[in-house]
Amino acid sequence: MADVPFSAALRARTWSEHGDSESATFMSELLRGHGTREDYAAMSAQHFFIYQALEHGERRAGEDPTAATFLSKELSRVPALSDDLEFLFGERWRAHISPLPVTREYIARVQEVATTWPAGFIAHHYTRYLGDLSGGQAILRVLRKRYGFADRGVKFYLFDGITDFGDFKDTYRDRLDDAPWSHEERERFIDEVIRAYRFNTRLFAQLQAARQPVTR
Repeated sequence: MADVPFSAALRARTWSEHGDSESATFMSELLRGHGTREDYAAMSAQHFFIYQALEHGERRAGEDPTAATFLSKELSRVPALSDDLEFLFGERWRAHISPLPVTREYIARVQEVATTWPAGFIAHHYTRYLGDLSGGQAILRVLRKRYGFADRGVKFYLFDGITDFGDFKDTYRDRLDDAPWSHEERERFIDEVIRAYRFNTRLFAQLQAARQPVTR
């Protein structure tokens, strides 16, 4: 029996954590239309800090030739998030946002692996960006339908530089399969993806705790 490709094993081994993150109360309520525009804005603000750390970390992690193969300017989300936050909060949006405690932890971990463990950085890169190209597109459809967004406010989910999401994701997974990592390194990679999903689940819990109750 042929060996299972690493990308397939990765997906199977992390699926439970992925599901826990997707089903977190904050996100599930937002997607059912039970949240508010303010809830979405609060989540987008935390995304800004996370993606700022990721895209700054690319400079260091990209010095590793294997890690560099995963990095692509077409994935860059910080400019889109900046535009979204200006639309959601106004021109002085930076004065209205600050990272939650779990976001600070998340950022610290991304910064750590960017400088000390390139494969670990790619574990976070994979978790965030491939998620944006997959489930993120379903989120986009819900946001447009239930909250009335056109393009402004949801540019985070628009990847204008990528013409075929399926091909892009397949190429990314092929690179995971071809990465010259040892068995031990791949196990560490899987553990780091699980860590990334848990950060996300905790983020949703803190957003839920901080949200304003909806008046009915």
